[in-house]
Amino acid sequence: MKQILTLFLCLCVLSTCMLTAFAEDAAAEAEPPVVYFTSDISPEGLVAVYQALNWEPSGKMAVKLSTGEPPASNYLRPELIKDLVQLLDATIVECNTAYGGSRAATAEHYQVAEDHGFTDIADFQILDEYGSIEIPVTGGTHLTGDLVGAHFPEYESYVILSHFKGHGMAGYGGAIKNISIGLASGMGKVRIHSGGTSDTHWHDELHTEFLESMAEAGKGIADYLGDRIVYINVMNRISIDCDCDGYPEEPDIHDIGILASYDPVALDQACIDLVWEADGNEKLLNRIQELDGLHTLEHAVEIGLGNRTYTLVDIQNS
Repeated sequence: MKQILTLFLCLCVLSTCMLTAFAEDAAAEAEPPVVYFTSDISPEGLVAVYQALNWEPSGKMAVKLSTGEPPASNYLRPELIKDLVQLLDATIVECNTAYGGSRAATAEHYQVAEDHGFTDIADFQILDEYGSIEIPVTGGTHLTGDLVGAHFPEYESYVILSHFKGHGMAGYGGAIKNISIGLASGMGKVRIHSGGTSDTHWHDELHTEFLESMAEAGKGIADYLGDRIVYINVMNRISIDCDCDGYPEEPDIHDIGILASYDPVALDQACIDLVWEADGNEKLLNRIQELDGLHTLEHAVEIGLGNRTYTLVDIQNS
């Protein structure tokens, strides 16, 4: 009996090893996600890189962006995004902040959206104006649920339109930040910043937990929407400071281009790689490295949000 049990255990271990090897081989053989690129930072370039995705959205459309903190942040200007938003017949959506400023309360935030010109080009809605709902997060270390705006499920398809730049806590801000912190309600933002330990008290000291919680909240969004979400990053006015800073430092890096993908991890990694090659990148790279910003990408891969390996396709030369 003892010999039979030993043989059985050996077979179990062998089967597990074979399955693990098979999964690793399959992952290695899978085609890396494509990231489309154009250096044409214009309304036409933005529409072109979106169309390169050949995405077929359905239902009520939302374009998620940052409205930008007054008075002088580097938010994406309505003149740049108007053609794409109107092509999609989309509503521009955003959530309130959790740190004060001009966008923490709904009425003031709607005023900022008007002042910054977004209500002139499309309908606009604060997703958490009537509170939060919770969507599940699977496979995470810190979060089992993500608090998003109560209006979030009313939209069937989402374009995540992000301004790629630095960030004073996350190191950088791109697609993952926009679907995690960006789509979280005010209370949800606190949950992410506290590494899942609180919905009411911000815990800055839990930095690694915050970085990982961003990836986990992003996975909750991606899992919920499935193929009903795509991601676009605009690499202009690349300051070391986020659009949540009303007085950002002037950029040292020249404008680079616009990138789009179905994979938010690949998209952010491609932007990081382009920054790595850019002249004047020292301040931004230092900020990313000092704040361990790449750990968000590492954790995102670990939990299955996306892939850091990608194929870059320049749509102007393809």
